[in-house]
Amino acid sequence: MNKKQRTMLVRIVATALLTGLLLLLPTEGWLRLAAYLAVYLIIGYDILWKALRGILHGRPFDENFLMAIASVGAFALAVYSHSGDYLEAVAVMLFYQVGEFFQSYAVGKSRRNISELMDIRPDYANIERDGQVVRVDPDEVSVGSTIVVRPGEKVPIDGIVLEGHTSLNTSALTGESLPRDVHEGDEIVSGSINLTGVVKVRTTKAFGESTVSKILELMEDSSTHKSKSEDFIARFARVYTPVVCIAALLLATIPPLVSMLTMGLSPLWSVWIYRALTFLVISCPCALVISIPLSFFAGIGGASRRGILIKGANMVETLAKVKHVVFDKTGTLTLGVFEVNTIHDPNDHDHDDQAQRQRLIELAALAESASSHPISKSLQKAYGRPIDHTRVSDIQEMSGHGVTALVDGHRVAAGNDKLMSQMGIEACHCHTPGTLIHMAVDGRYIGHIVMGDIEKPNARQAVEQLHEVGVRRTVMLTGDSHEVAQRVAANLGIDQVYAQLLPADKVHRLEQLLDDKQKGESLAFVGDGINDAPVLSRADLGIAMGSMGSDAAIEAADVVLMDDDPSKIALAIRLARRCMTIVWQNIIMTLSVKLACLLLGALGIANMWIAIFADVGIMIIAVLNAMRALRVSSR
Repeated sequence: MNKKQRTMLVRIVATALLTGLLLLLPTEGWLRLAAYLAVYLIIGYDILWKALRGILHGRPFDENFLMAIASVGAFALAVYSHSGDYLEAVAVMLFYQVGEFFQSYAVGKSRRNISELMDIRPDYANIERDGQVVRVDPDEVSVGSTIVVRPGEKVPIDGIVLEGHTSLNTSALTGESLPRDVHEGDEIVSGSINLTGVVKVRTTKAFGESTVSKILELMEDSSTHKSKSEDFIARFARVYTPVVCIAALLLATIPPLVSMLTMGLSPLWSVWIYRALTFLVISCPCALVISIPLSFFAGIGGASRRGILIKGANMVETLAKVKHVVFDKTGTLTLGVFEVNTIHDPNDHDHDDQAQRQRLIELAALAESASSHPISKSLQKAYGRPIDHTRVSDIQEMSGHGVTALVDGHRVAAGNDKLMSQMGIEACHCHTPGTLIHMAVDGRYIGHIVMGDIEKPNARQAVEQLHEVGVRRTVMLTGDSHEVAQRVAANLGIDQVYAQLLPADKVHRLEQLLDDKQKGESLAFVGDGINDAPVLSRADLGIAMGSMGSDAAIEAADVVLMDDDPSKIALAIRLARRCMTIVWQNIIMTLSVKLACLLLGALGIANMWIAIFADVGIMIIAVLNAMRALRVSSR
């Protein structure tokens, strides 16, 4: 509880105690009025000031104005009727402030979930300079620097472990409580907390481009993207509030004037003004204005605790309507860790010729040395030696085909059969399942490397869970061969598969899938690579792998899975649907109660106490209901 909330709680308790004391003391006349006015000002001075400021700025019609008019009017009626009953005026303001306190506490609680995520921001980095470890601002650390991370410290910048081994607490990033062990050569992401050993890390990104900065930027921007429900409620309140003020004015004046002028009866001004004031209290839209944004805010906060970052409330609505999920393959459904399975040389039937094997891998690794694709990294790992970049020049990467480069003065081509066909080279067909890298030197085909990607352990479970939550169609788009794509799709239970696609082909195929879906349904694309960014942007909803995904993919996506776990897609859909259910529960409940009470108030059946319940009571119930969105279960 912050200072402002503590102050409000003190004012509420003080007002309640003083009001109770005034009910017991036998005060009368002006002394009684002065005592109740003093108690009223203790609890309501800020509301009166906000109402006055709204009037001065030309924006009078808000909940502060309604509460001020209703409570001040109740005082005026008590003075006019000489009843001395000022309790209702104080009660209106007291219970309204109780509702505001509940709302403030609820927002604070949901904000703390995101604040805990914000705690991943590192305050400093330890950098090695002239043999000394110096503490500097993370912004000052350049790419390629060596930083030292001690136990208990946050990893400030993404990098690769050069020396040492340790365990990392990644719960703030992924929502997983189990520590992650890292050793020399492993990638390490910023925002993790070092638990055990001292490690030296070579930075691979600037601080502004690192994982922690991207996460913080996403969460800070999430509140700026409003949902259609929030926009509707905001527009509704702007029209609704002046309408009910005019209706209250008409209720206070028209019936007494009609009874006086046409029927010759007493106008009963105090009765109709009281009904109008009751009408104003009932009509206050704060339950909707507060609870709907709070529901989305709590939903986003609850998802972030499980390592699911949703960029805005509008994406929660879209996520709840997902009925079609389209996957990229490499790095999304598979680990993106390729292994050289075998090598085929058309001129040598001895496939175990180690020299020829090493020669093909060497040429492929050198030619692919400038690429960040998982296949390129795996080839370089299989090569097992540092890349001598002086041997390589004129690298030309052809998206969806492969690369060509000058290696030791010879033109080397490494890629798929499309690249070979484009260069007029006849490639040897291979019956071994896997991803083929055909190799040619100076226009002569010299063989191919067969690489196998490893499916993610929970990929099949992820697809099954999507069907369980009502996703009607799962599709895989990949640049791999038909044989590899069909095998992976069959293993994982994917409904449809499209293979051998270039990045532009993926966009075209996605547009066809978008045309096929029914009205009111959403299509989500899940990917992680740089070439997935156009497809992520084109889909109704883009979902990116945040841990190992490219910056471009994360930037283009609407939802980011921080631990690259595809099974969290179904969880994200369940959370979004639960959040939308809570939103509609609050809308229907609030409007139903208010409309019923407005009718009763206009007929004189509902008094000010019922009005307080219709306003403050419903607001508290709606806020408490909204807070349910913070609770996250795995099923």
